[in-house]
Amino acid sequence: MSDALNYLIKARPDAMTAYFSFLKKSETHLDTRTRDLISVITKVAVKTEGGFRQYLTRALRNGAKPNEIIDALLLAFPVLGLAKIVWATEILLDMDIPEFRPENLDAEPNWHDVAAVDEIPSEEPAYYEIEGRHLFVYRKGEDIRVYDSRCPHQVTDIPHLSLEGKTLTCPKHEWAFDIESGECIAKGKRPLRSFEHKVEAGRLLAHW
Repeated sequence: MSDALNYLIKARPDAMTAYFSFLKKSETHLDTRTRDLISVITKVAVKTEGGFRQYLTRALRNGAKPNEIIDALLLAFPVLGLAKIVWATEILLDMDIPEFRPENLDAEPNWHDVAAVDEIPSEEPAYYEIEGRHLFVYRKGEDIRVYDSRCPHQVTDIPHLSLEGKTLTCPKHEWAFDIESGECIAKGKRPLRSFEHKVEAGRLLAHW
């Protein structure tokens, strides 16, 4: 929440409480995906970059597909206009989310080869780039965790240099994660995104 909203809540608690209550009630009959797509459009309408990044992340987390988000923006063309749609698209390009890349828009989830299991260091975070996607892998004995490098806050691609021991810290808003469990241990509340994985013929495969 912004400093301005925090100020208004303190300065006019009754009015702001009623406002937020109205917002919650107004979405009672909307499914999650529809609500999230409307939220994304409203942030583009007022050209709030931080809000757009945050609500885009929420929509993706709640199951909205990249093609659905693009369609929602284009469907809102009469209200948004081309300039705002281009503005939002430029932010999408800057975020470089793998799912939004043209070659991935219609791709079906699949298994991807990551590494030979015996080459993954034990109890030490490893960083990989697989087909344009960055991953963090943590192995402890036979237990293996595979994480998306993207911060669950605003999909920032966290670089491997942000690792200090077993703590991974996003450089943008300082959300920190325990790489062993994937849990957020500072600033935020949501864990790193984990990928389904398996071992075949001594190789680690991840599914996305």
